[in-house]
Formats: sequence, C-alpha cells, structure tokens
Amino acid sequence: MGQPRVRGAAIVYRLYDVGYEIHLERAIDLLAASAPERVRPVRGEAQAIQIPNPPITVILGTESHDIDGLEVEAELSARIFDFGVVSLRMRIPTPAEIGWREFSVFGQAVNAATASLPAFEQHLARLVDRIAGAIERYSIAPVTEDYIVYRIDHLAGEGGEQLTSEALRDVDVVPLLLNETRPLSADARRELLPHRFSYYADDLAILTWDNALILEPSSSDADVQYMLEFANAQLLELRFYDALLDAQLPRMYDRIEVARLGTGALLRRRYAPILGDLQRLVADSTELIERAENSLKVTDDVYLARIYASALEIFRARAWRTGVDRKLAIIRDTYSMLNGEAQAARAEVLELAIVLLIVADIIIAMIVG
Repeated sequence: MGQPRVRGAAIVYRLYDVGYEIHLERAIDLLAASAPERVRPVRGEAQAIQIPNPPITVILGTESHDIDGLEVEAELSARIFDFGVVSLRMRIPTPAEIGWREFSVFGQAVNAATASLPAFEQHLARLVDRIAGAIERYSIAPVTEDYIVYRIDHLAGEGGEQLTSEALRDVDVVPLLLNETRPLSADARRELLPHRFSYYADDLAILTWDNALILEPSSSDADVQYMLEFANAQLLELRFYDALLDAQLPRMYDRIEVARLGTGALLRRRYAPILGDLQRLVADSTELIERAENSLKVTDDVYLARIYASALEIFRARAWRTGVDRKLAIIRDTYSMLNGEAQAARAEVLELAIVLLIVADIIIAMIVG
C-alpha cells in the first residue's frame, strides 16, 4: 500500500509568563489596530467547556524562515491569557501536498529550526511593549513552555481519495512524534503513544509530552489546538510558581537566621518583614494558580474534555500542583512557627517589664518609707 499524502502545517508554540495579571479589556483597546478577537471553541459540544474570561487572539504578521534549506512563509500570532501568560504561535505550512514520510521529515526540520529561534523573543518584546499598560506587575519569567502541533487538513491516498484516520497507524507517526528512526516494538508504541482520540472517521488527535498530531479536515476547526494551548498555559503557571517557591525557601531560611541573630532581637518585631513577605507570597501564589486552573472548566465528558484532561495528565499537572501545594504548606507552617515565636518573645518581654515594674515599686516604697 502506498503512503498517504497530506497537506497541513507545523504550528510551533512558545509560552511566556509576563506578569501577575493581564487586564484583557484594556489589552483589547491597546491592540485595537490589530483587530484582536476573544475566541472560544466552536463545536456544538463546546457548550460543556466554560471559559469565564476568554483569551485574546491577535495576528502579528508573517516572516520568512529557512526550513531545511527551503524558504517558507510563517504566520505569527499570539494568544493572551488573563492569568499573565502570552502564547506565541508560528504556523509553518507544508510547501504543497506531500507524502507522509516527507511530512515527517518536514516536521522534524521545523522542530530543529525553531528550537532556539530568536524571533519569538523579538515578537514578545514588541507585543508586551504594546500591552504594557494592561499588565500588572510586569516581569518576564525565565521559565517558558514549548509545544508543537502537526496539523493535517487533508489526508488522501495516492489516487486522491480521502482517507480515514485509521490510515495513520502508530507505527507511521513514530518518526514524527517520537523522533525515532528505528522501528519500535508494539509494546513500546502502546506505552509511548497511549493518548489517541478520534470522534469522527476523518479526525484524529494523538498527544505526547512535547507535541501532538491533529487531523481535522475542517480548516476553521482549531478547537483541539485551543484546548492543548490552554493546558500548556496552565502548566506554565504551575512550573513558574514551583520554581519561584523553590528559590524563595532557602532565602526564607537565611532571613530567619539573620533575624534571630540580630542585635536586640527581643526588643523589636524581628520577624515582621518576613511574616509580611510570606503572607503575600502565599496569597499571590494561591490566587493566581486558582485563577489559572479555574480559567477553563469542563462540565461534561465530551471529546474536547477528554483531550484536555489527557493533556493535563501527560503534562503531569497534578504532580506539579502537588509540589506547589507542598511548598506552600512549608511556608504556611513556617509562618505559624515564626508568628508563635514572635508572640512568645513579646510575652517574655511583657513579663519582664511587669517584674521590673514590681521591683521598681518595691524599691520606691522602701526609699519613701
């Protein structure tokens, strides 16, 4: 049997945390010249997907890039989330209808060519400069998230007949999704490619940790990509706060040690600055993570919901959240300990003051008497 022929694109995502919050209504005003949109999933089943504050989608333009010696025109766009994440997307279409093996080579070439591409940082700098007035506590985090979606709009046989998703077997997608040139065993394929979804006979979604293959004959239907992008944005927030708390814990211990050894520690509120900072850190982390996780809710077990849940499972979002919660618990326990220690110290000072007053009263009475 001949290889399928495909027409589609590789869509490269790079996500950044740029601040504590992005006020989307203000951002829309600032981006008015670029005709920003508030996009939601369009399928009928998307009624089971609740998005209280839909992100903004804005077109950034086109630019040429060299992909394995071939000059291609890439389309750039961005999606802006209210919880402080900006997702930049670079869509690189296939040069024409090509065979499946050529599409796999094309996808691998895009992955290699865009891995360290400076264009993302350049477009991010221009975009955040335009929406700076809508960003609260602006700061670009060092943590980023990368993902690639290989999108197929047309899958046909050598004679031009349309093929169903069953034409793409796991053995066929291994070179593209897993970057493996040697044939994998059936057990390895089942273990590495367990997340395969199909709703109609002509659509398909296969998810992995850092890429996905989407077959969707309707070019206007990007709902699966929308769900994957949302999951990546939420993952970025978890990773960002996990790294932030990792950095804050040793600093917290150092500050506590300095406060305990400081001169006149019992005569001043030695832990007040630390307690205030810990309280703000816990409040900010908890609020933003809750906002990110609640930005998309699923009310029914539909096709898109299963893809979204599987993406979070692959990204190990629950494990990241558990790690963040554990670090927040350590900070809360430390806050309680320091607060109790500070109260005990104040009680000791008060008791000492009372004793001194009693002694002073006795001495004064003896002198007067």
